[in-house]
Parts: sequence; C-alpha cells; structure tokens
Amino acid sequence: MERVLGIGGYFVRAADPAALGAWYRDCLGLDADEHGLWRQGAGPTVFATFESKTDYLGSRGQQTMLNFRVRDLDAMLAQLRSKGADVADETQDMDGVGRFGWVTDPEGNRVELWQAA
Repeated sequence: MERVLGIGGYFVRAADPAALGAWYRDCLGLDADEHGLWRQGAGPTVFATFESKTDYLGSRGQQTMLNFRVRDLDAMLAQLRSKGADVADETQDMDGVGRFGWVTDPEGNRVELWQAA
C-alpha cells in the first residue's frame, strides 16, 4: 500500500491573502518564501478526527484547525497578545502530551499552539 509521506501544504481562503500571510509571519514567525514554502522543524504531526458538533475547532463553519508546535507556549501567547491578537484565555495541559493554547487569526480561523511534553 502506498502511504503519504507528510503534510505537503496547508491552504487557507482569505478575503485579504497578503494581510493574512503577513499576520502569520509577523505574529507567529512563519517565514514562508514568495511561493509559500516554509521549512519547518522536525517533529511529530498529529492527524485526528473529531465529531462534527465539536466546539474544539472553533466556529462550526471551520472544518479544520491548524496546529503549530511551539518551543515556549507562554512566551508565544504573550507575543501574540502584545501584537493585539485574539488569544484564548484558557490553556490546556495533557499528561504526557503537552500544553495547548489557541489564537484566532484575522480571518476568524482558530489555530492551536502546542508545546510538546
């Protein structure tokens, strides 16, 4: 059986693609080149499915949620708040997995941030 090798891209609709790209660059440090190519650090990737009625992914209109690995969740959340980003007040700890926090991008997409255990 052939298998996928990894995530090759993640594509987001936006009313203002340039502004949304700049937000990801300026707030999260995602330095993609002019073609959108971003070289991420090595690490695990989770693929999980959720019940259709879950609130975990944000609004019901949001079918997927991007999860970024971060080194220091508290520092990243503070950085986002200092830039005026819509950061959720709560964080979540999962034994053996790590800590999670959330931010909503300017287009209304909930993004998860994960500091691995």
